[in-house]
Amino acid sequence: MQRSLAILLALLALAAGALDAQAQRRRQQSMRAPAPASTDVPKEKKAHAPPPAETESVTQHRVTIQGQEIRYTAKAGTINMKNQEGKAIASMFYIAYTKDGEDDPGKRPLTFSFNGGPGSSSVWLHLGVFGPRRTVMDDNGFPTPPPYRLVDNEYSLLDISDFVFIDPVSTGYSRPAPGEDKRQFHGVREDVESVGDFIHQWTARNGRWASPIFVAGESYGTTRAAGLSAYLQDRHGLYPNGLILVSAVLEFITNDFHPGNDLPAITHLPTYTAIAWHHGQLPADLQADLDKALDESRAFALGEYALALHKGNALSDEERDRTAAQLSRLTGLSPGYIKRANLRVHIARFVKELLRGQGLTVGRLDGRFKGRDADSAGERYEYDPSMAAIRGPYTATLNDYLRRELQYESDAVYEILSRRVRPWNYGEFSNQYVNVAEYLRQAMNKNRHLKVFVANGYYDLATPFFATEYTFNHLAIDPELSNNIDMAYYKSGHMMYIHIPSLAKMRKDLETFYQSALNQ
Repeated sequence: MQRSLAILLALLALAAGALDAQAQRRRQQSMRAPAPASTDVPKEKKAHAPPPAETESVTQHRVTIQGQEIRYTAKAGTINMKNQEGKAIASMFYIAYTKDGEDDPGKRPLTFSFNGGPGSSSVWLHLGVFGPRRTVMDDNGFPTPPPYRLVDNEYSLLDISDFVFIDPVSTGYSRPAPGEDKRQFHGVREDVESVGDFIHQWTARNGRWASPIFVAGESYGTTRAAGLSAYLQDRHGLYPNGLILVSAVLEFITNDFHPGNDLPAITHLPTYTAIAWHHGQLPADLQADLDKALDESRAFALGEYALALHKGNALSDEERDRTAAQLSRLTGLSPGYIKRANLRVHIARFVKELLRGQGLTVGRLDGRFKGRDADSAGERYEYDPSMAAIRGPYTATLNDYLRRELQYESDAVYEILSRRVRPWNYGEFSNQYVNVAEYLRQAMNKNRHLKVFVANGYYDLATPFFATEYTFNHLAIDPELSNNIDMAYYKSGHMMYIHIPSLAKMRKDLETFYQSALNQ
């Protein structure tokens, strides 16, 4: 009995000692410095991050347009876009110009403008043609020596319409809200919806529902504009008076060189002819008259050339030689080179080959520009000299203009051309070519007062004018609506307005277009 009691007391003592040791370790741990907090914000906290603050800078200005002084207000700022639950999902940047002194500004025309990419800010149309300030280039559209500067834009359309320049999400200063997935904005439909919702919100906030509405886009911006023509009507009941499509691409099958798709070879041929004409590479009879050269190129493209491509390997040697000879006449390239390219000359090959004998390349956006590669014998060109010529002047002047004249302060990078929109979601167009011409058809049939203006540059290989003609010639609209479409042509490139004679003509063409759309 006494032995058992002794053992029990010993066990209790050991247990008490263990408990004391554990307590001591806990006291020691509690005295240590706490572990550093994790720098990773939990997902649930990211989802509840505060929305970005909306910003706005308001300044007053004046400009003389067509001999008339226009006093106007400029607003540069952001609007938070929200989902159906009222949560901010993006901060979208805009620059708006409204004419002062209007008795009823709600009835003054209002134009929403943007560029393309996808991934481009609105800088090009803004500082190139529509806005009250313009980036200085020489009369032919070539850059002056830096530093670059702005001048008043006597060709601006601000005397006719107010303007709102929109930067889609991830371009300019527009960004997804904290914690938001950027992919919800980076796609054909996603992009149309986010920009369309911005247009709706800006219109509502500024009391402009009674205004005639115009939508202007360039390049991929025309793809967006065609989608918006249907989305604004179907989703928001906002019926535009007019679309302005600058260097249009609505049907991507016309532009995408790909094995099995011969259409781009056909639709690019007249632009090859125009560029060869500009550089003096055509035979004397064609060199004497650009219009004659283009008419012959169009006819051959839709006729003998299209038939030859459709025949494929069934084409006889005699037909191949005859086709190559005619292509050589219309492009300035040698028949041998054309035959080695299987009668299908890709853009990248044309711009390298046309002036190869001079060791020069020509531009893709604007074939009037010339560049020089390290390797003149290479198959494809190193860079686009037309893009290199304009990017610097427009980037510098836009950034200076924002801070100095519009007094908008931000340390963020203003994304002129962003790759952060990649990958782009083509959604419903997966495994097929993008075709938003169908959206435009639907919009025009529903809104029979919708007018469309299409600006084409003869020297533009990014969105060739003949490809645009093909698209509109296949637009299945009511024949009575064909007069609602105006086509204009300029002896310039993708951004035809950098060429002062083309800018002056564009101003006149657009003035006529606005009058037509407003006086129905």
